Amino acid sequence: MEENKPGEFKRELGLLDGTMLVVGSMIGSGIFIVSADIARQVGSAGWLVLIWLISGLITMIAAVSYGELSAMFPNAGGQYVYLKEAYNKLIAFLYGWSFFAVIQTGTIAAVGVGFSKFAAYLYPPLSDENVLYELGAFKLNAAQIVSIITIVLLTYINSRGVKNSKILQTVLTIIKILSLFGLIVFGFILAAKADIWNANWTDAWSSKAFDTESGSWSSIGGTALLTGISAAMVGSLFSSDAWVGVTFIAGEIKNPKRNVGLSLFLGTFIVTIIYILTNLMYLAVIPMQEIATAKSDRVAVVASQYTFGDMGTIIIALMIMISTFACNNGLIMAGARVYYTMAKDGLFLKKAASLNDAGVPAWALWVQCVWASALCLTGKYGDLLDFVIIIVLIFYILTIYGIFILRKKMPGAERPYKAFGYPFLPLVYIVVAVAICVGLLLTKFSTCGWGVLIMLTGIPVYYLSKPKEE
Repeated sequence: MEENKPGEFKRELGLLDGTMLVVGSMIGSGIFIVSADIARQVGSAGWLVLIWLISGLITMIAAVSYGELSAMFPNAGGQYVYLKEAYNKLIAFLYGWSFFAVIQTGTIAAVGVGFSKFAAYLYPPLSDENVLYELGAFKLNAAQIVSIITIVLLTYINSRGVKNSKILQTVLTIIKILSLFGLIVFGFILAAKADIWNANWTDAWSSKAFDTESGSWSSIGGTALLTGISAAMVGSLFSSDAWVGVTFIAGEIKNPKRNVGLSLFLGTFIVTIIYILTNLMYLAVIPMQEIATAKSDRVAVVASQYTFGDMGTIIIALMIMISTFACNNGLIMAGARVYYTMAKDGLFLKKAASLNDAGVPAWALWVQCVWASALCLTGKYGDLLDFVIIIVLIFYILTIYGIFILRKKMPGAERPYKAFGYPFLPLVYIVVAVAICVGLLLTKFSTCGWGVLIMLTGIPVYYLSKPKEE
């Protein structure tokens, strides 16, 4: 049993906790809504399932590759530490800077807004249409208040110690997994229709794009299909993201050299299976036209109405509220550990380098809370997702390439676990992720370009704030 010194993290999380953190952080609201946008971009059952499958597989490749790094450096800070060891402090700082500015806080804000959207579904006065205060162009609405309250509440729970947040995470994630499996099973049993399934799979690979203006489909191929696929993959990749959070809390995991890598594999595997099954259920229950035109993209609501009747919408709203709440708990818990590690290196606000009496970085948690709450007020969270995904992919590529660098740089280092399928699978990930980044920059430059710009503004900040070398 490892002893904890005062001012050190407490190792209180086992393999189940780590796996539930991965699953809970990955499943937010994406699987309930993203399939509508994918259907509009590619318009066929085969491509819809393939896009989810590719996203799942490359996420799993990335996760099992990270296993090698997490076993080499089983400390708090995860990806930030791997980048620092493979490259230098500047690259690590750019990651931490982007992580604080947009990646983690922007995701927390977007997930908080997802929660309030479905809370408003149950109780309409909580919607974003209920404007409470106006000042010039700024409007404060009820949904923003709800989002901020959930972020503050979860930050408070996390500041009281990792045990509380661990219990909350594991319980809510198990409820989330069971309710998703329930939706899939009941969907197939109660609502699946052979004619809908057959119609959806008749031209499984004939790709079409849906024009929302005219409400009509048009065949696409070649460049237009590639554009459609890269645009469609933003949603599925975003829904499959945040698995990396478990590496940030490695300092609190028992036997991290084994359990972090195993949590990454088990978590991403469970989520990939759930996502594929959910989409197969959608295709058995809902005609493709209805998937593409679901109101507010809420495909799961449509599926649930077919399955459970009018009760279905309430069931889904509750499921998504539990799902997004657990997702944000995981994001809030993991994110603060990165700022803590950066502050230890003198690259973040000094106070963030301290732990409170409960052994958690409370100061880092509250700084994250303030900025994520501010992002809720911008109302630009749709754009935030585009900002986020491009930066996330760039740093995943750099981190996985870091495995190759560290094999040369530290050939004798202890590697309790080696990247599965090295060098082939990590290279496959790098090639696919680079192709998606290029596709995104070509098709969504207005938002993804901003993402890259936010990341690059970290360079002058680094040189201005860097502690002077002794």
